[in-house]
Amino acid sequence: MKFTVLSAAALLILAACQTSVTRSTADDSKLRQQIAGIAATIDGQVGVSIRNLDTRDTVTFNDSTHYVMHSVFKFHIAMTILHQVDQGKLQLEQKIYIDKKWMVPDTWSPLRDSFPAGNADVPLSKLLSLMVSLSDNIACDVLIDLAGGEGAIDEYIHSLGVKDIAIKASEAKMASSWDVQFTNWSTPTAMIELLEILNKGTALSATTNAFLWKIMKETSTGPNRLKGLLPKDVVVAHKTGTSGTKDGVHAATNDVGIIFLPNGQKLAIAVFVLMSKADDAAREGVIAKIAKAAYDDAVAKK
Repeated sequence: MKFTVLSAAALLILAACQTSVTRSTADDSKLRQQIAGIAATIDGQVGVSIRNLDTRDTVTFNDSTHYVMHSVFKFHIAMTILHQVDQGKLQLEQKIYIDKKWMVPDTWSPLRDSFPAGNADVPLSKLLSLMVSLSDNIACDVLIDLAGGEGAIDEYIHSLGVKDIAIKASEAKMASSWDVQFTNWSTPTAMIELLEILNKGTALSATTNAFLWKIMKETSTGPNRLKGLLPKDVVVAHKTGTSGTKDGVHAATNDVGIIFLPNGQKLAIAVFVLMSKADDAAREGVIAKIAKAAYDDAVAKK
């Protein structure tokens, strides 16, 4: 793969790419071939991690690369804020004052659309819902500031034992320069580790953990990604991430989440598409096809 104009940060990421597929069980050839075949249909790097959280059956593909997270990191921010709620530093229903300075243009924000002049008191629970379920960028940066900055979020996530993740830049900082987005990265398996912590309920209280499940299930972004080819009644708790473009290259098209299987088991899945020139339908289609292949494989095992 070669692009005529790439940032130094992007080139470093691509240089580190190594194709690998592993699985914890022996009868893996069909799903392995499906993932590799789907990934090969577009340019760019596709990274995947899939784990049945009940049986521990696991597949990874191109898992050693540092993938640009973009709005996927809003899940990490939510976990950090909710941990602070558990500590008594914050309360879900407390009002957070939103000053006019936050209402910047040219970014996705239903919050700004509701309060274009700022000067509003918004419940913390509402800000979390806007950030996760609707991927609101301004709500995101307000919550980063409330949490104590990117460093506090990075430190908390690492304290959970999840190491292959870095959180260094807010939405505003990422928007300021193409290269900055590459400082927020994750491996697919690191995302699965975080989703497993959510599923076990070991990091947050029962109340805040349930709230995070709720807003993940209510995510409306990326309907053509993980959920795109699944049966309509299948519940998916997920978080998407999408970059802008430069010279026709999309740095990130992502979706990570937990699929609720018909037998009551849960399938955690993270799919990242890095540095691709493919159009939206093709990039999202790769995520949907991988999710459908993983779902069908899991359902067939019963």
